Amino acid sequence: MDALFIALQYLLPQQLLSRLAGRLAECRTSWVKNALIRAFIRRYRVDMTEALDPDPRHYPSFNAFFTRALKPGARPLAPGPETVLCPADGRISEIGRIERGRLLQAKGQDYSLVQLVGSEELARPFRDGHFATLYLSPRDYHRVHMPLAGRLDHLLYVPGQLFSVNQTTADRVPALFARNERAVCLFETEVGPMAVILVGAMIVAGIETVWAGRIAPPPRQPVHTSYRRPPAPVQLGRGAELGRFYLGSTVVLLFPPDRVEWTGGITAGTPVRMGQQLGRHRRREALPAMEQG
Repeated sequence: MDALFIALQYLLPQQLLSRLAGRLAECRTSWVKNALIRAFIRRYRVDMTEALDPDPRHYPSFNAFFTRALKPGARPLAPGPETVLCPADGRISEIGRIERGRLLQAKGQDYSLVQLVGSEELARPFRDGHFATLYLSPRDYHRVHMPLAGRLDHLLYVPGQLFSVNQTTADRVPALFARNERAVCLFETEVGPMAVILVGAMIVAGIETVWAGRIAPPPRQPVHTSYRRPPAPVQLGRGAELGRFYLGSTVVLLFPPDRVEWTGGITAGTPVRMGQQLGRHRRREALPAMEQG
């Protein structure tokens, strides 16, 4: 069955299916969106007691429900000035060192750092550094937050395919995360450069950032959206929202060499929640302290 599942992903029109799903998820006809939301809550056992608005009927669309805000305090931030926060709810897919410019995807599978971030220049600070890959399942909270305070330096939209990103696909599709559509967000932080990469997947209706809005699918503009030093500086505090997914996907974190140490006991398969300690950074650099916001 796994082989058939993978084969179908190569054969199916990934972009068309995902964009059609996106249109359905934006439908505001009450009976349609309410039926979708009720079915989704039952299927994935979504805990609505955490939601800022726990009544599913109040959401104007399925996408609004899927990216729902949580109650204040639902995801407390781990204390400590050197703590690296987990950016999202989900499960660790892989975590460790970037070795010889390659990241571990799954047992027996690795892929290129340069291919992931889109250029040799952007990859250079992270060679021999540290990475963590987090898989967000459909039932998870789908807003992505800042592991550390940072100033946006670069945003790159990389067009690509839309394979599923579950473990079965990660085990069998070579260079999965470097093949799928993604938004590469680079920040300058206390520990130097930090990359937060939002990876799209099949049936993912969109990727957004809080400063640029919808990144994928791209608006009616050139598909490569890249800039340095935006006219209005974008600074985000530790724990602040960075972006969101419309349906489940993956986040890849990158740090330079010898700047972070991952928390012991967090390995492939470990369930995680936004705001918990994912690691500790080893060196602070000049960057004004910023609070969550």
